[in-house]
Amino acid sequence: MQSFNHLITTRPHQVRQVLISDLHLSPQEPALVQAFLALLDDCLALPALKRLFILGDWFEVWLGDDTYLSLLKEKRSEDEQIAHWLTPLIAKLKQLRINGCEILVMHGNRDFLLGQPFCNLFGGELISEPYTLPVGQQNYRLEHGDALCTDDKKYQFFRKIMRNRLTQWYLLNKSLEKRLAIADNMRQRSQQNNANKAAHIMDVNDKAVRQAIATSDALLHGHTHRPDIHQATDDKKRYVLGDWRLLDKDTRQPKVSAVIGAVTDDQRSNDSFSSNDLSSNDAKFGLFEFEFLIR
Repeated sequence: MQSFNHLITTRPHQVRQVLISDLHLSPQEPALVQAFLALLDDCLALPALKRLFILGDWFEVWLGDDTYLSLLKEKRSEDEQIAHWLTPLIAKLKQLRINGCEILVMHGNRDFLLGQPFCNLFGGELISEPYTLPVGQQNYRLEHGDALCTDDKKYQFFRKIMRNRLTQWYLLNKSLEKRLAIADNMRQRSQQNNANKAAHIMDVNDKAVRQAIATSDALLHGHTHRPDIHQATDDKKRYVLGDWRLLDKDTRQPKVSAVIGAVTDDQRSNDSFSSNDLSSNDAKFGLFEFEFLIR
């Protein structure tokens, strides 16, 4: 697998779109937050970057936009806002948007309560799955990936309930403390259930994949934490993004590693490409390994 770090130093003008998934950010995992900030610095340095996709599970848990927006509405001290772990992320994302890069965010199974009001803070846009992304002469189907795990009947039933607008309205009208208690209970039950499930049950179902890819040329998703390139059918591929994980945490040089996607335009030079053209026939998609050393 190619190195993303090498890509941005050798071909920065050719990177047009970046796609990531399953960051599982939280204040309890500062290394992952640092790595995401580092990726955003890389994105800010890419002169031709026009889109950043976050395909679900951006956060380990999201209890509602008010968990952060309340800092602004209640006009708490500026120091408290600055100290919040989300504030640096929002600042860099906002600068990225000002630079002309769209930021497109998709729900995952852990952050399905994420709303447009939070995305408005940095000029982002919530997108629904599936989302069609033109790459060259092909159409890629983008989704988080949990809907493809149809062998897990219990989870699919749970997913259907949680994605219902009435259920979400009910949850968001609970106090933050009650939402936190509900989330903790759900997390414990999920861990217990997953411990007793066969590994293949929590992976995608082949039939579901073939149905999903039927009207597209390729499929791209995350969720399974099993990054790879699969031959979905005789002539179509399934690309799986990787989760962000801390490696070698007990060594002197721990690092965060992730498998991300990028759309590049290999045939255009910096002088000839059109900044508004995202559907060039020369565009190509690839998976890249992103690594960040923790300091």
